[in-house]
Amino acid sequence: MFKYFPHTEDDLQAMMEKVGVKSLNDLYAEIPDEIRFHGDYQLPEQMSEIEVRQLFEKLGAQNQQLICFGGAGVYDHYMPAVIPQLLSRSEFLTSYTPYQAEISQGTLHYIFEYQSMMAELTGMDISNASMYDGTTAAAEAVMMAVAAGKKQNMVLISETIDPKTLKVIETYAHFHGIQLEMIPQQDGVTSLSHLKSLLSLHEHQVAGVLVQQPNYYGIVEDYTGFADAIHEQKGLFMMDSVAADLAVLKTPGEWGADIAVGDGQSLGIPMQFGGPYVGYMCCTEKLIRKMPGRIVGMTKDSRDQRAFVLTLQAREQHIRRQKATSNICSNQSLMALFVTIYMSLMGKEGLREAAQLSYAGAHYLCEHLLATGQFELVYDQPFFNEFVVRYKGHLDKLLERLQSEGIFGGIKIADDQLMIAVTEKRTKEEIDHFIKCINYE
Repeated sequence: MFKYFPHTEDDLQAMMEKVGVKSLNDLYAEIPDEIRFHGDYQLPEQMSEIEVRQLFEKLGAQNQQLICFGGAGVYDHYMPAVIPQLLSRSEFLTSYTPYQAEISQGTLHYIFEYQSMMAELTGMDISNASMYDGTTAAAEAVMMAVAAGKKQNMVLISETIDPKTLKVIETYAHFHGIQLEMIPQQDGVTSLSHLKSLLSLHEHQVAGVLVQQPNYYGIVEDYTGFADAIHEQKGLFMMDSVAADLAVLKTPGEWGADIAVGDGQSLGIPMQFGGPYVGYMCCTEKLIRKMPGRIVGMTKDSRDQRAFVLTLQAREQHIRRQKATSNICSNQSLMALFVTIYMSLMGKEGLREAAQLSYAGAHYLCEHLLATGQFELVYDQPFFNEFVVRYKGHLDKLLERLQSEGIFGGIKIADDQLMIAVTEKRTKEEIDHFIKCINYE
């Protein structure tokens, strides 16, 4: 049927008879006709290599390259040029789960280094060998809290969490029978008084509480008293953070968190249209056996030489799957290697400097936008490198004007509200150009 497919018509017919269908289309019977594609694909005829290259160059030229001032969980950070060169080495690019320690020392070693760095960055005891992305890491943390709480089946979530993360958590919770309840916000931050009221109302039912730092609006929240209130009710305190921001902010460990999760995209991974990224999960030592994924440890071999092994991976994830906290037993370890190389190259001072530049750029831009008289801060709260402003004019027209000047001006989160992010990549000239476009009549 197709030159490169191994199955003959007889093979296909035999398989369809086995599963009880008459045609391949019957396999898609549940897909509504109105969302099916009935046209022809706009694919050209066969081409030579140089013609294919020319075609893609023309297609690529249609893209408008914009200076990015958008954030909302995905940020335009600097990527050292050496990373893709190392990452594309075949022993990294094609490697898989390192079950055989004797031939996987390199992979096990870099995973161990990744765990060590993430544990230090978050101030936690233990890190697993990474997750798929930040949203699923948060959802896995919710499941982990419920598994650790045994009879406790409720999780409280701050209203200041990223809506995308909340949607994923809701999906996980629905299919695992987990009850979710939102903690109201006050002026853009999580209300401690409302948290205490909910903990009291649902006494001994709350398995955990999830907050975000910085929160969805870029605000750096004060979580003083949260851990004590949650632990008093035998719950777990979970914190979702942008990884790079922890270079200068108070760590989840310092806030008294039991589980720290988030996305590692901010550690140099390009935005690349939404992925792949890497999620991180760290926790206290007492929760180690409830953690999904795997943990690599360092030991010594029979010759007393340093060696790396898979120290812990829950047996239930492979054999008794119905008993497992999570069925995740693999991950995107290539992306874990990416952020490991990034953190190794940047070092503590480099990470701190990049974070400070992001902070300074965001506050410089915010001050000048407010000075125009056309903007006002939606929340009068301390922020890091992202903030929300209310525009007094027509926001859509403003964004169109900025785009015409080569600027992606931020994320529109309401009819008159714009969320703007600044990273270390944004130069003073670019920020001044943004401000100039605002003042342009």
